[in-house]
Amino acid sequence: MGVQKKTRKFGAVKRIIGTRDARLKKNQLAGQKDDGKKKSKDGDVVREIPQVSSALFFQHNTNLQPPYSILVDTNFLSHTVQYKLDMLPTMMDCLYATCRPIITSCVMAELEKLGAKYRIALKIARDERWERLQCDHKGVYADDCLVDRVMKHKIYIIATNDRDLKRRIRKVPGVPIMSVARGKYVIERLPDAPEK
Repeated sequence: MGVQKKTRKFGAVKRIIGTRDARLKKNQLAGQKDDGKKKSKDGDVVREIPQVSSALFFQHNTNLQPPYSILVDTNFLSHTVQYKLDMLPTMMDCLYATCRPIITSCVMAELEKLGAKYRIALKIARDERWERLQCDHKGVYADDCLVDRVMKHKIYIIATNDRDLKRRIRKVPGVPIMSVARGKYVIERLPDAPEK
């Protein structure tokens, strides 16, 4: 048998008040001083309002029109391989229009780093039919690259299955998100075609 690990009982552990505890006198005095400063500065608060794209009509992005430019993420490629989907025809079935899948150099570098397990996804990404975008920033974190590119130019649809990236993209108005779901692609937040 093994030796049992001795755990210290909760009541037996010596409790120490932290240095930032509000009950200490020096912290109470510091808190009162801060409150005084905040009240005097409230009138001088300057807030930056980000410039909204002129292509946005409320939440409707008028720059999005066929042929759609779709920025593809690493996660999306791996899910496409997992469900054995053909990327371009499935995208066209989802959007009912011509599509241009775009793969950034960050996504390529991320796939190369993942190794042998993602070799099929890498082979798909290296296909000559897809458009390439060179990234001019340092590092190869694809999520930051895609979010940054979408913030600058709202002409892309983001194709990803990454929850964190989806959450970040949803905060950017007018950018649709495509993802893989049960053997097909689904699109969220793509505006309806305008009435003619």
